[in-house]
Amino acid sequence: MPLKFSQDIESLLKRLSEKSITLADIIIETKERGFSLVIGLLALPFLFPMPPGLTAVLGIGSLLLAAQMALGRRTPWLPKKVAQFQFPHAFVLLLLKNLKKITRILEKLTKRRLPRIADNPRVWQINGICIAWLTLLLMLPIPFTNPIPTIGILLFVVATLESDGLLICISYILTLLITFLFAFIIYTLWHTPGFLQNLF
Repeated sequence: MPLKFSQDIESLLKRLSEKSITLADIIIETKERGFSLVIGLLALPFLFPMPPGLTAVLGIGSLLLAAQMALGRRTPWLPKKVAQFQFPHAFVLLLLKNLKKITRILEKLTKRRLPRIADNPRVWQINGICIAWLTLLLMLPIPFTNPIPTIGILLFVVATLESDGLLICISYILTLLITFLFAFIIYTLWHTPGFLQNLF
């Protein structure tokens, strides 16, 4: 059975490839589902090499939406500068080309399970906290690590859209593992001679 995530994201990407629409347009159209959909749309590009200048806007947008989820908001809001962001046409086509590969993997992982967990308002807030944390890890200036927290964010997005409580629980475990991995990477880099000078 096709995922809501893949159907919705593919529909949005096709619209983005056909005409210029903003993140604000998507939020207005998708309402409460806009939280997960827009976060997914903002996170998805981090799986692939990105044009310069996109990282900051996409990361800030995802972080702001996740923070609102953590506070229990059900109506997403973005600052005007971020809300008016439009994806470059060529980049949208690249995302569309690779979306089916991601979808094939996700379809094997998810279905509606443990609805008491998936539909719990507190779980919604905890998901927001985890997504915000993963976004912060995503924005760290550590080369070649972007896909790692991105996978965690996308799992939360899919689990929320598909009401998959089991996948939400798995996402919590993955968040812990990603946190430990980044702690190890940072510890290793911190003790690498010349790392801080090269970074800054």
